[in-house]
Order: sequence, then C-alpha cells, then structure tokens
Amino acid sequence: MPGATSRCAGCNRERGIATSRILVAGIGNIFLGDDGFGPEVIRQLPPRLASERVQLVDYGIRGLHLAYDLLDECDALVLVDAIPSEISPGTVHVFEADHDSLTSTSGLDAHAMDPAAVFATLDALGGTPPHTVVIGCEVGSVEEGIGLSDAVTAAVPHAVRAVQDVVAELLTCCAVREG
Repeated sequence: MPGATSRCAGCNRERGIATSRILVAGIGNIFLGDDGFGPEVIRQLPPRLASERVQLVDYGIRGLHLAYDLLDECDALVLVDAIPSEISPGTVHVFEADHDSLTSTSGLDAHAMDPAAVFATLDALGGTPPHTVVIGCEVGSVEEGIGLSDAVTAAVPHAVRAVQDVVAELLTCCAVREG
C-alpha cells in the first residue's frame, strides 16, 4: 500500500496561520456492493480519531451535502471512496486529488456523489476545494446488493490505518507550524 505523501494542508497560506480543521468523508452507495467502501471505513474508524480538529462523516450518496459542508472551509479533506479496478479488487491507493481536472465538469447535481461532481458543485457555489487526500479501494463489483466483496472487505483495515496515518501526518504538520 503506498504511503501518503502530502504537503501540509493545515495552513491558511493567505495569513500564514495553521488552523488544521480536517474533514474525513466516506462516500459511496451501500446498496451497490463495493461502492459502500467509504461508509464502511468510516464506520470502522476508532471514535478517538474524531476531535475538535477532526470530523468523521459518512456522506453516503449525499454529494450536495458534502459540497455545502466544504463551504465551511476545512483545511484538509480526506476522501474515502471506491475507485475503478486497475490492478486488483481490494488494492488500496492513497493519493492527492487533482482539483484542476476534477472541477472541469459542470456542477449542481444534487444526486451525484463522485468526487468530480462534488468539487464541480463546490466550484459552482463559489467555494474553493481544500487540500484533498483520497484513500481509494479498487472495487470488485458495484452491482445491486448490500455488502462488500471479500477482497474489498479485507482492504477495510488497511484503509482505516491509511486514514489514521494521513490524519496524523496532517495534524503533525499543523502542530509543527503552530509551534
């Protein structure tokens, strides 16, 4: 599993002040098999990860809700989602989102949940996307049905650890800048 290599996102670069508000968002449709990966990871995260500085939210298929929450200007977004399979179902990837390509689609679709639609909606609402780290798991099946495939179920603990590592890195980076 690749590690997260991210620049510090917790700094308000305009003012040079570290604020470090991090939103961890699980997205996906639990009624479409492996697409429910994001919500399952959020469900498995230890409650102690949530704090005044870190918010854990299962957005499910509420893309418009996520876009509106991003208007509150969090400093970093950790997006947990199912991604198309390129290597093997259950493979977990950690990478920074490319907002330039993601906001090029038209926004304001209240029922769309893919990250591109969320960021396009945020853009249409006048918001700016925060630094975003994606923790994605390659899917096996997104056919109708509740429950993850065996390969994606086995990847959930790896994704939980990846979320914890990314959040710790973001918080550490911010603490160094604050101190």
